[in-house]
Amino acid sequence: MEHEMPRFDDRMSDAEALMWRVEKDPFLTSTFANITVLDRTIDFEAFVARMNRASIAIPRLRQRVQPTPVASGAPRWVRDPEFNIRHHVRRMALPYPGSMRQLQDLTTLIANDAFDRSRPLWQFVIVEGLEGGQSALIQKLHHTVTDGQGGVALSMQFLDLTRDAAPLPPLPEPDDTSHQSATQAAGEVLSSSFNDVMRTPLALLRQVREVLSDPLGLPAVGTQAAAAVQGLVAELQSVDPARSPLWTQRSLQRQLETLRVPYRDLLDASRALGGKLNTAFLTAAADAAGRYHYEKGSPVESLRTSMAISTRNESSGANAFTLTRMLVPTLQMPITERFAAINEIISVAREQAKAASLDTLATMSALLPTTVLTRIARTQSQTVDFATSNVRGAGVPLYIGGALVLGNYPVGPLGGVAFNLTMLSYNHNLDMGLNVDTAAVTDPELLRKCVEDSMRELINSSRPTTVAVGEKPKFRLRWWKRR
Repeated sequence: MEHEMPRFDDRMSDAEALMWRVEKDPFLTSTFANITVLDRTIDFEAFVARMNRASIAIPRLRQRVQPTPVASGAPRWVRDPEFNIRHHVRRMALPYPGSMRQLQDLTTLIANDAFDRSRPLWQFVIVEGLEGGQSALIQKLHHTVTDGQGGVALSMQFLDLTRDAAPLPPLPEPDDTSHQSATQAAGEVLSSSFNDVMRTPLALLRQVREVLSDPLGLPAVGTQAAAAVQGLVAELQSVDPARSPLWTQRSLQRQLETLRVPYRDLLDASRALGGKLNTAFLTAAADAAGRYHYEKGSPVESLRTSMAISTRNESSGANAFTLTRMLVPTLQMPITERFAAINEIISVAREQAKAASLDTLATMSALLPTTVLTRIARTQSQTVDFATSNVRGAGVPLYIGGALVLGNYPVGPLGGVAFNLTMLSYNHNLDMGLNVDTAAVTDPELLRKCVEDSMRELINSSRPTTVAVGEKPKFRLRWWKRR
């Protein structure tokens, strides 16, 4: 359960600034969430106190974004002088019967409610009234605060290893008199944004402007700017539309489905087939997408997916990931063949991710108006059918306020795609959140069933069975229950 806390810088990285700016288009929001299901209710006031302590230990939880003038340079994080822990930690109850379906629907409403940009960008909601005396914690964070892996590390501030863990020692409240005034903070942001712009050579500014107006002039770009400008132009020219004949519409309507797979079963299957867990995950997602199209009478040869690839190391900041796009086979085929093909596709994609388009565009984002950035980002989202992400969690039981964590179901951002399937490991299981745009995927329950069937087939494919003559093969898989 070792999750090192990321470094929280006062200045947003280029990628974080990009995520912040493109949210002018609500389809491109980067907010993500997580449902933590607990075996019983917890002491709400004690949890508020625990999160208040966490906000002292991690100053980012008490910081808001100070935007830069006319989008020049990266925004900065400054102390919110009106921080109130009770704005960020709330409590509500589900009506009878308190089903998982009700909890999932509540989570989509909370996750898709836009943040107040004048406050710190996080919100935790304790939900009571679940059937069987259970409760839940809905965690909602903006991606500029941290990525999924950083969010797992942040959660160590309120998780315990035992049900009766001793309270943590209190931390002294920060001295408010030592913080900058709003005027001082704005002045520093103005100075910083000016420095950000001046860091970019004037020749590069001129070359980017010329290439944007005339992409055919790329061969004349000097060697100093060639790589960055070529990456930007590649983004502008990569407009091959998404492949699905069914998932053509986009909306702000969401439905969340959850499912669970035994960790060891899927890991053993991936190793038996000569790959890694991430390959098995993407193979099942691609296979499920193909099954869905087949069931709807519109089989499709391939679909384009985006995958988040972690780049985290000991010196990483709050966000350490890149995105890569891949065409994955979705026609009917033995799942072992699909696994082999996707294993090779992922290997190539990881190499390409070293010069990732997200990083390239982020570096150049300060040179482009926000309207241009959002247009590019929306165009790029329209080239992708679905998104996937795999987050490493804890392999042991965890507790919150004396309640056992029964499951963790992540809710990844859509960013303009048909669905996002995110997987989070916890206590010998792989918990998944299937976040669906219902204008694109009109039958989310069928898609969830397709994912379950694909996972089942993939796991069984690596388990040889002996079948008597005339006897139908039986599943040997110890299957999961959806909570």
